[in-house]
Amino acid sequence: MTTPAPPPPPSRPLSGRRLNLAIAALAVGGFAIGTTEFTIMGLLEEMRTDLGVDYAQGGHVISAYALGVVVGAPVLATLGAKKPQRTVALALMLVITLANLSSYFASGFGWMLVSRFLSGLPHGAYFGVAAVIAATLADPAKRGRAISMVMLGLSIANVLGVPFATWLGQQFGWRSMFLLVGVIGLGTLVLIRIFVPSVPVRPGASIRAELGALRRPQLWMTLLIGIVGFGGFFAVYSYISPIMTEVAGLRAALLPLVVALYGMGMVVGNVLGGRLADRSVMGSIRAVMGAIVVILLVFPLAATTPCSACLFVFLVGTSGSMLIPPLQARLLDVAPGAPSLASSMNHSALNTANALGASVGGAVITAGWGFTSPALVGAGLAVLGLGVAVVSSRMDRRDAQSMQDGLPGGSDDAPGSSVATAGSRSSGSR
Repeated sequence: MTTPAPPPPPSRPLSGRRLNLAIAALAVGGFAIGTTEFTIMGLLEEMRTDLGVDYAQGGHVISAYALGVVVGAPVLATLGAKKPQRTVALALMLVITLANLSSYFASGFGWMLVSRFLSGLPHGAYFGVAAVIAATLADPAKRGRAISMVMLGLSIANVLGVPFATWLGQQFGWRSMFLLVGVIGLGTLVLIRIFVPSVPVRPGASIRAELGALRRPQLWMTLLIGIVGFGGFFAVYSYISPIMTEVAGLRAALLPLVVALYGMGMVVGNVLGGRLADRSVMGSIRAVMGAIVVILLVFPLAATTPCSACLFVFLVGTSGSMLIPPLQARLLDVAPGAPSLASSMNHSALNTANALGASVGGAVITAGWGFTSPALVGAGLAVLGLGVAVVSSRMDRRDAQSMQDGLPGGSDDAPGSSVATAGSRSSGSR
């Protein structure tokens, strides 16, 4: 089977101020997405009371967004395969903006449920397309850093956007959060139109070619790493509130600072993860997965005092976010003929991991194992993720050896393919 050619970059990679402005414009969109995704959780009580629904129905509003992400990421990325990537990014951000404005005007539970589902639909596809654009515009040796900078918008949203939007919703009504996101979305449209250059449509791009990536074993292996590995991460973070108050003895009034500390960890992790990915994609995935295992194993001991618990909240946020850039880069490598679909599916995997981690963590707490038990279960999931990464690396080496020997059996997933260039330094599976 012939490996599809990677998409051609612009006449030459951008650098300096032009590249920074282009990536910053895309990152602002990530900031808007992160703000609307997480703020609603902090305003759940206000929303539930105003709409006259119970807690279960309020939870359905949150779940509707996650369902939209899982469904929309592969579907919208595939449908946009033959369109210029900047045009796709603009269209997706327009949907995000209009859907949030619809939530602002929603007069009942049903309208809100549909609006939140529509808000989630472009989430994964936007990040997928933005990552492809960043990787295409940047120098191949700095591809991982470019991807991480796009994702930085989501991390900064947890530090600044979510706390501010929560305060805004408390002071001026919970719906004002959606209006804020709508305004940020409009600003993003302008910034992308001005600062992100047009990237030519990849030769041979088609819906059929994008869907063809689903036949690649390494694509599913990478998604499985994200689902299982991040499942362990979310098993802990989903129950960070009772862990910090009941185990660490922290006052509930200080929980917003804990959340901000976690967000700061995400920012640091994104930056470090991008730099690691530029050195070795698979090497960084294995190393970060190992670090997650160690951190989650030690977490139950650290959670007994406020200071050490806060330190490990930061480390959990850092280690989890360090995994995102190399996973995103890996998906671009293993599906060079379908970069948008592969990259966007990473966010479907992460939302699946969110549901998996929360369910498993809740089950062990309900079983009476204690509030810190999700960390141990999470460590077990991270070990499974590490095992999948090791197997995936061995498959890379086997395919590479087969190609060197001139034997059949080398697959499309052999290392060395990249959305930026087949010879990029970051695309190997060292």
